[in-house]
Amino acid sequence: MEGKIIAVNISDKKGVTKTPIDEGKFIENFGLENDAHAGDWHRQVSLLGNESVEKMKDMLNKKGYTDCRGIFAENLTTEGIILYQLPVGTKMEIGETLQEVTQIGKDCHDGCAIKNQVGKCVMPREGIFTKVLKGGYIRPGDSIKILEDNED
Repeated sequence: MEGKIIAVNISDKKGVTKTPIDEGKFIENFGLENDAHAGDWHRQVSLLGNESVEKMKDMLNKKGYTDCRGIFAENLTTEGIILYQLPVGTKMEIGETLQEVTQIGKDCHDGCAIKNQVGKCVMPREGIFTKVLKGGYIRPGDSIKILEDNED
């Protein structure tokens, strides 16, 4: 199963939408360099499929959003893989990196800035989180390859 990266997104604060960048440096056991969510924990990188964002497109357009990359505070906007169907422990080659799925979805806290801005958030149901096992760069257009157990 293969997918691709639509956008790499970053923010220097938690709880806000992220801004697309041309490339991201992902650091082993840390996450995206200079991103507010990076650190030594299990949710170093957040991913959301463009397929999930598309479900929200009408609502986003009514709110005036035309560029939806990073709108749900995801580091990587993807295409071609239904992310939330991947089991925890799945390993993926993304660009130059190797990442492992550590969590599917999340609890959305009260007063979430994204939910308040956008009206509804799809990340709690359909976003996933990974840990960086091998660092490197990721750019829009890079491929995502799901690895079989014996490939890592």
